[in-house]
Amino acid sequence: MKAGNRLDVVRRRTRVLGAGLVMGVSVALVTGTAGAGQPADSGADPITIGHRASAGLAPENTLAAVDLALEHDPDFFEIDVQLSADGVPVIVHDTTLARTSNVEEVFPGREGDLVNDFTYGELQQLDAGSWYSEKFAGEKIPTLSEILDRGYPGPGIVIELKNPAQSPGLVDVVVDELESDPRWGELADDGRLNVISFDLAALADFHEHRPDVPVMGLGAVPASDADLAAIAEWADAWGTNYRTLDRADVDRVHDAGLPLNVYTVNSPEHMEHVIDLGVDFVTTDFPGVLEDLLAGDDPFRDANGIVISGAQGDVPGDDLQPENGEHVVLTNTTGRPVNVSGYYINDAVINTLEVDRGYIIQPGGELRVCTGPGTNSRDLRDARYYNDLGRAVLNNGGDSLALFSGDGDLLDIYAY
Repeated sequence: MKAGNRLDVVRRRTRVLGAGLVMGVSVALVTGTAGAGQPADSGADPITIGHRASAGLAPENTLAAVDLALEHDPDFFEIDVQLSADGVPVIVHDTTLARTSNVEEVFPGREGDLVNDFTYGELQQLDAGSWYSEKFAGEKIPTLSEILDRGYPGPGIVIELKNPAQSPGLVDVVVDELESDPRWGELADDGRLNVISFDLAALADFHEHRPDVPVMGLGAVPASDADLAAIAEWADAWGTNYRTLDRADVDRVHDAGLPLNVYTVNSPEHMEHVIDLGVDFVTTDFPGVLEDLLAGDDPFRDANGIVISGAQGDVPGDDLQPENGEHVVLTNTTGRPVNVSGYYINDAVINTLEVDRGYIIQPGGELRVCTGPGTNSRDLRDARYYNDLGRAVLNNGGDSLALFSGDGDLLDIYAY
């Protein structure tokens, strides 16, 4: 951040009045002149950012996820951009396409190839939705311009420069893209465009080209105050993993003159925790949950009393040991039996654990949903269902888990 400046948070409520008439909805990030070293308006709600648009409820970084972000109306939604082999800015998070497409089926043997090994035409042959759910079958990998077409007008847009070292020329292509369409200029003028990256060299390069667009560095909070001060000379904000954060870190970032973003915060309890720490931005896979929480509304309107009460990702011994491997615990908090047939649990990258038909959790009872192999049991004292996926999925270092009914209703989010 330039000396003597900070990010001022300007909140305006939005209403749509008739066809095509939008009365200002935004959170603007603009360079101000209030004293450095302080967060942007510590009495305000944090800026809300939908991670990969709305990755908890739709296939990440797709137009379907953008549609959900527009519905849930966070202040910003974030997308990841890298280049195809022929230089098209495409919206993909991972370095490969194996997790979020059917690349193994369409291009056998190329599932380990990098995103930028594929031409744009080849990328358009992929299904980027079915991996999440069949109801999103046929979703395509969008381009940066298609994100603008779908998302404008609406929330602000956060562009992450993803894997710049593997996408030579990415910064130049993004700069050219932003200059090619006046709508990007409108977003920038209104403070509703932000560029972020873990690659600080690439981010600084972008800043040199477009000093009018706020930039946010990502990563662990630098241990050295001198390093933080050096970053604050040119960056406008810092973003970090909330799991490694404490109040001292928040104070140090603020003392350097940088507002602080945290990612990826999915459970209401953890959202409340980071807000209490005084962060300025909260990035989440479930922007609707965060917006409801801030508004004082119930984020789980379809909740029926079945909750995730615990998870064990790092069991003693092998995570996939028969009978006693990694698992999630569902608990019935009501006074009536609840049929949980067809319920499913998604982790943060949409590994899915399912519950088979015929499982009923009695009042106060529990069901252990396991990743590995074992003997299924409907015993009221020790009910268990084994998915036998053949691979461990629960992150030993912490994860978030979303519980859905068989009809796809979001019932609970738990993080550990």
